[in-house]
Amino acid sequence: MASTATTTSTYSLHSFSGLPVDKYRGAFVEDLQLPPAFTLPSNEAISRAIELAYERDFSHIPVLDHNRRPLGYVDVARLKERWEAGNADPNDKVIKYMTKFKRAVSEPYTLITPLSPLAELEEFLKTNIFALVTDNDRKFVLAVATSQDLESFVTRRGF
Repeated sequence: MASTATTTSTYSLHSFSGLPVDKYRGAFVEDLQLPPAFTLPSNEAISRAIELAYERDFSHIPVLDHNRRPLGYVDVARLKERWEAGNADPNDKVIKYMTKFKRAVSEPYTLITPLSPLAELEEFLKTNIFALVTDNDRKFVLAVATSQDLESFVTRRGF
């Protein structure tokens, strides 16, 4: 079934009925088959964080507190630049250089779980670098999803 090419949103118009059709065909975040999340404790040294990031080829790493609650994330490239410029000590803790997640009434938390539709994930990623995939109670970070993950999924599935 073909869809019109006049829209680039998550939903396109079905060529026969004119009704919106989910371009992900009802797929969920779990269908992305993301690897388990790699996270850092807030007290990890930046030298170790950079080393681990490059071993795993990650550009952004979530930072968790001692209760495994997400606090923010480390932009690995920016951290490495600071270190190489002499503006960060290798033994400094990542919490000192992380970008904190905004937690305010004006910035509501968007819950992304394995059962979130890919259309919702795509909408979230329009204004965010990545999404933390958590359980419903937001106690555990299960995975990290990016726009590239969505693109790979679409390519693999031939959507």
